[in-house]
Amino acid sequence: MLRAFNHGAVSVLRTRKAPIKPWRKPIIRRSMNQLGALWPVSDYTLGGGGIGQVWGSTDRAEAIATVQAAVDHGVTLLDLAPMYGRGEAESVVGAAFDGSLPDGIRVTSKCLLATDTTEAIADRLEKSILRSLDSLRAEHIDLFFLHSQIILDDYQFPTPLNETQTQWSVTQQCFDEAVRPAFEALIKRGLIGAWGVTGTGHPDAIEQILASDKPPQAVQLISNLLDSPGGIKRYPEAARQRALMAQAAANGIGVMGIRAVQAGALCLEFDRPIAMDHPEMLDYERAAPFRALCQTWAMDPAIVAHRYALAMQGVSTVVLGVKNRQELMACLDGGGPLSMEQIASIDALGLQRP
Repeated sequence: MLRAFNHGAVSVLRTRKAPIKPWRKPIIRRSMNQLGALWPVSDYTLGGGGIGQVWGSTDRAEAIATVQAAVDHGVTLLDLAPMYGRGEAESVVGAAFDGSLPDGIRVTSKCLLATDTTEAIADRLEKSILRSLDSLRAEHIDLFFLHSQIILDDYQFPTPLNETQTQWSVTQQCFDEAVRPAFEALIKRGLIGAWGVTGTGHPDAIEQILASDKPPQAVQLISNLLDSPGGIKRYPEAARQRALMAQAAANGIGVMGIRAVQAGALCLEFDRPIAMDHPEMLDYERAAPFRALCQTWAMDPAIVAHRYALAMQGVSTVVLGVKNRQELMACLDGGGPLSMEQIASIDALGLQRP
């Protein structure tokens, strides 16, 4: 008997788990885009949040099978980090291919830094990378992201965030003097192939970094039809995600779209308890007209939201937060970018944040 269910990425039908099969070479080649000046990338990237059990529970065997199925169906990039399940996501990928990634498959990882000394940052980055390589059973990370909130030197977050901001944010001076040089040294050592930033920090700082003479090779940006970072937004000013996408694309910087379903706010329902005043719940309520529109199209709103993100100008690949094969295949089989007419109908709802 089938029953509907939903998680932070997509709603599908629950069936019995299929038996895990040995990985084989891809049987399907997905639509490919260019990730900036780096390399071709599939339209969807498999994120580590789902397989690391950030977005609901799964088990190790199912997570491994999900990674193998993603590669089997043409996904070429795995977006990981040690904080996804305290190393679980990276360990799952290491186990999925027994430490030998298939040809053409690339991985990312990330590190959250504090504003600190040059020596402390270099040491923290190296330890994080070595831990990730050990979990992945690999010798090289293709693309490594700074996962901290980047801010201008004199910026103060609202109280009480300003009391701890040096612990989870990086000032532009710290970035220029410590983080970027450390990344460049890691590239020379062959531990990473390229570096990028998670663009959820203050837009003024992200804008300056994208415009610098030594910009990142990739940036992860919020890519959803609400233009909402939800609960990860810590500053009161407008996020300006679409302007940052356009800037990155114009400068040849690859854009990875994240939060396509805004942590579940664009799904039929949440897969976890959410307080009524939580930013994600407020976005869920605001998105009611979107779900009503999807109902007239007889389409799952989560799938529509992913396809909207695929169509956003400048986005090379959209990161999926799926945690099992059923959720994965619902996205991969859900279709390509929405048509201009469908996008216009969604935008006409007036749901985007200013």
